[in-house]
Amino acid sequence: MACIAYRNERLQKKSLDRIKQINAVIADYAAQGYSLTLRQVYYQLVAKAFIENSLNSYKNIGEIVKAGRYNGLIDWNALEDRTRYVRELDHYETPRDIMETAARAYHRDLWEGQEYHLEVWTEKDALIGVIERTAHRFDVSCFSCRGYTSTTALWETANRLINHAETGRYSVIIHLGDHDPSGVDMTRDIETRLIEFGARFDMKRIALNSDQIDLYKPPPQPAKENDTRAKKYIKAHGKQSWELDALDPATMDALITAAIETYLDLFLYNKAKEKQEQEREAIYKMIKDTA
Repeated sequence: MACIAYRNERLQKKSLDRIKQINAVIADYAAQGYSLTLRQVYYQLVAKAFIENSLNSYKNIGEIVKAGRYNGLIDWNALEDRTRYVRELDHYETPRDIMETAARAYHRDLWEGQEYHLEVWTEKDALIGVIERTAHRFDVSCFSCRGYTSTTALWETANRLINHAETGRYSVIIHLGDHDPSGVDMTRDIETRLIEFGARFDMKRIALNSDQIDLYKPPPQPAKENDTRAKKYIKAHGKQSWELDALDPATMDALITAAIETYLDLFLYNKAKEKQEQEREAIYKMIKDTA
C-alpha cells in the first residue's frame, strides 16, 4: 500500500463517501490481480449506479480521485496510466543476475505445430495491460491500435501474416473495440486494408457486440453524431453507444480466453510448455555449474 499524504485538506462528507466507494472498487479488482485506470474505475461506479454517466460526472470522479490520493486516502499504486511511462535500460549488479533473468525470460514458441497463429488487438491503448495479461498467458501476441490503425502497422502486419501462412499457420486476429460509430467500423477497416496488402486471415470481433450489451448491460452514452460514421451506426443501433472500458477486466479475460481456446490444440500446447520448462531447468543448471 502507498497511501501517502502530501496535503491535509478538509474534504466534504460527500467526497469522503465517494472515496470509500472508489476504494471498494479498487480492492475488489486488486483481489483479482488487476490494477485499473481512472476510466475503468469510473465505469464501475456507473455500473453500480453510484453515479450517472456524463462528462461532468467523469471530471468530478477525476477530481475526487486526485484529492483522495493527495490526502492519503487512495493508494497511489492502485491506479495506473498505461499510456505514459518511462523507457529505460535494465541494469544488473552481477553477470549471474542477467543469466538468471535470461533463464526466467526463456520462452519457446508454445504454438509450435499448431494450425493457427493468433493475435489479440484492441482499439484502446489504455486497455492493453488487461488484454496483454490474458494473451501472454497463452503465448499470444497483442497489439494496441490506438484508434484507426496506421498504414505502416497494417502493412507490417500483413507481411507477418503472410509469413505465418508460408509456414503453414492460418492467422486469426481477435479484435476488441468500442460499440460506437468509429469503434464498430474499425474492425471492418482493419480487415479491408490487410486484405488489400495480400493477407489471408479470419477477423473475429469478440467485443463489444450487441449481444454483450444486452448481457452485461454496460452504461450507455450518446453516440457521437459529429462522427462521419454516425448516420449509418444510428440507423443500425440507435442513438446510444458503449465503451469497451465499461466491461470489467474479468469479463474481458473470459472473452479472450474463450476465443483463444477455440483455436488451441491443448495437447500440443501442453507438450510445448513441458519442453519449455525442461529447457529452462537446463539453463538454470548451466548457471549453477558455471558459478
